Amino acid sequence: MRMVGLYDATGDIWWHVGESAAVPAVRRAAAVLATELGFAPERVAEAGIVVTELATNLVKHAAGGEIALRTLGKGDGAALRVLAIDGGPGSRNIDALISDGASTRGTLGIGLGACKRLSSAFDIYSVPAMGTIAEAVIGRDGGSGPAAPNRDGTSVADLSRPLTGEGPCGDTAAHRVSGGIHVTMVADGLGHGPLAAEASRRAAEVLMALEAVSPAAVLERIHAALGGTRGAAVTVISYDPAAQRLVHAGIGNVAARIIGPSTSRTLPPQPGIAGHRSPRLRETTYAVEPATAVLMHSDGLSHRWSVDDVPGVLAHAPAVICAALFRAAASRRDDAGVLVLRTPS
Repeated sequence: MRMVGLYDATGDIWWHVGESAAVPAVRRAAAVLATELGFAPERVAEAGIVVTELATNLVKHAAGGEIALRTLGKGDGAALRVLAIDGGPGSRNIDALISDGASTRGTLGIGLGACKRLSSAFDIYSVPAMGTIAEAVIGRDGGSGPAAPNRDGTSVADLSRPLTGEGPCGDTAAHRVSGGIHVTMVADGLGHGPLAAEASRRAAEVLMALEAVSPAAVLERIHAALGGTRGAAVTVISYDPAAQRLVHAGIGNVAARIIGPSTSRTLPPQPGIAGHRSPRLRETTYAVEPATAVLMHSDGLSHRWSVDDVPGVLAHAPAVICAALFRAAASRRDDAGVLVLRTPS
């Protein structure tokens, strides 16, 4: 039976870690998830070491924080993703933080450097006076699974969290690749709880089942499929790495933004509710530079966030960018979901 933490989100299981007594529970949850993915016993133990160190750091150095656990993929490509998020003092010296053998006081004596060594992929973002975010992806057989960049160099990640005290999250993200074109979606089911989650999950199922890459065509099918639900705000984006071109269409208040080396723009959606009131859909096409971040999020994150709120984070892995946006802009009074696509340099 899967263990759940403070929040039980579809995709992400969240734990608040405010004291050392919470650390064993998070470690056990990680072990359950790793076992479900088919990890060998020694790999399950290594996942436990990584989670223990990251969770203990939250208590020892940041007066608490959050751990988000998610399983990625299946079979040989399966992986466990661990995100540790705090608002503590932060650090300028990233190299010192991940120096192998440098332990946090009271932990297993292996340090963040060994977390990096035991992980298939590891990224850390730390800013003085703002705090630290660490991502560890622990592959079943050593690989990073779906967290690794695609063959074309594009990388994608998402993160979701329900309203505090509610059940499943009403915000859902999805991503697929068809004919070399990346199609991504964020859906925000109206309201909260199971009925909102049902609407957004149905939107994701439609996107994943289609071969179409046109955002407007995908949205039309989603609109038809959501007729018996509460409905949802939905934004769909397709990205063609070969043409360096992005196409956008959206219904309702799911925000989208392109931030590149020389360009930053907001992509406006059209008013309406997928499943209930849909306008005549329009697609807008944009040229996309290399090393660009495409960010999509529900209104559970403030639309007023600025890149200045997350200095330097756009150079990091998409999951770390998602976590940084949560820390800077997410509300505890609403479901929140964000997806980040990074184009190759």
